[in-house]
Amino acid sequence: MQKNRKVKVHFSDYFGVDPDVLQEYGAFDVSLISDLPMFIDPFLLFHSAKEKYQALHERMLDYLRFLRDRSSSGAVSNGLLRTWYCFPEVKQNWMGFSESGNAGSGLGIDFARSLHAALATILSPLGEQRITRGSHLEKVCLIKPGVGRDNISDFTTNLIKEFLLEYTQAFARDHIPSEHIRRCTVDRVRFNYKTEAWQRDVYDLPWVKGDYVLLTPIDMLTREEVWISRRDFVDGIRALPAVIPDEALREQLNNYLSNVLAKDADREAKQRVAQSVIEKYPEVVDYYIKYKEDRGDEAVSLSADFVEDSATIFVDQAKEVVSELGTTPFYSLAGDTCDEALARLHFLKDIIENKDGYRLFYVKGQPIKREKDLQILYRLTWWATPSDVNREVNNGRGPVDFKVSRGASDKTLVEFKLASNSKLRDNLAKQVEVYEKANDTRKSIKAIMYYSESEYMKVVKILNELNLIGKDSVILIDARMDNKPSASNA
Repeated sequence: MQKNRKVKVHFSDYFGVDPDVLQEYGAFDVSLISDLPMFIDPFLLFHSAKEKYQALHERMLDYLRFLRDRSSSGAVSNGLLRTWYCFPEVKQNWMGFSESGNAGSGLGIDFARSLHAALATILSPLGEQRITRGSHLEKVCLIKPGVGRDNISDFTTNLIKEFLLEYTQAFARDHIPSEHIRRCTVDRVRFNYKTEAWQRDVYDLPWVKGDYVLLTPIDMLTREEVWISRRDFVDGIRALPAVIPDEALREQLNNYLSNVLAKDADREAKQRVAQSVIEKYPEVVDYYIKYKEDRGDEAVSLSADFVEDSATIFVDQAKEVVSELGTTPFYSLAGDTCDEALARLHFLKDIIENKDGYRLFYVKGQPIKREKDLQILYRLTWWATPSDVNREVNNGRGPVDFKVSRGASDKTLVEFKLASNSKLRDNLAKQVEVYEKANDTRKSIKAIMYYSESEYMKVVKILNELNLIGKDSVILIDARMDNKPSASNA
């Protein structure tokens, strides 16, 4: 009989903690292999019934008021912009957009300048609002294109880092063996308003892979856009007049939209119109935020559903697959990187098609259609491997999703595509060949996920045209909802 091999993937695995204890504490059981696509939403702090969370939100606003006052008092040097606005990603919470490992890009000078400019103009009445119930950091993502949920989440995480450190330290001292805890000096813990500088502090924290780990409360997290977001604002641009009680402004906005927004406008056109609305009628932003404030309970409910779905796929089902693999010869199979990459891809295919994994790719019954989520799930299958697994390796001819290697002579490339991708045929015909040449390998695998019968037929047609049908190196993944047993029984 094959001996069960214990494979460590999640926080509870590494530190020998009962997952139920972690859940009772309220913390998410993060993967310590790859960041998970979840974010801290500051609106959940604002709307929370917990006084501690509300205090955290107010502390964030205190810092924004400090920045606003400095921005209004004159020019701020690049050095101070970097000191006050630029933060590294708090990679120790293992959340965000970094699919391989947990090293994200953090908040750079572009974000600093965007927030600085916003505070000096549209956000100048911070704390003196007359339309909304409160002030919101997310407002900057509405008025500045390119500032997204990852920026907002990173900024929020940095501003509440002291709380996260104390939260993790308390759990570690009560539930983690002392040999797995290390006394850590942490930079940029709290801001000293007298010296106008960030201070460091010392904490007892869980330690693994040469770094400490931070826990995050589940009820701060969301998986999709933060509740107040530019995407939501743009998608609902036609409905905006209906949420404005000011009759004169409502009619002006209605008239403006009817003149500049075509009925068949694409997303790019809507983005341009939304930006023009923000510039021409800045009060509309506050009415939109007020609308979102009034539906705060919906934000809490949706975020809880998103996080529960993520936990089901990225934690519960991942643990189930790990347990199954531990009783098989999977980890001792002979073969090269291509064999290994294919084996793990087939396990991923099984999760999506036969173990409800397809649910991760839907929100309110509608497909999300993001290649990134599929890539993250694939990265989580790489437990206990002798191979080096790198994400988005760029050799000057564009990034490839994954390069799996064991030395210079054994390399395999793995590319993920959605059937709905308009450039799918070109990619299958040319792009991977270019990547293979750039990476000095002839081994590559293409995985294509489809959401409907029509998408499937499109893929089959393309594969036939390129003589790729039936090739072992091309894996089709069925993410349809309408043919799954759990969907029909729901």
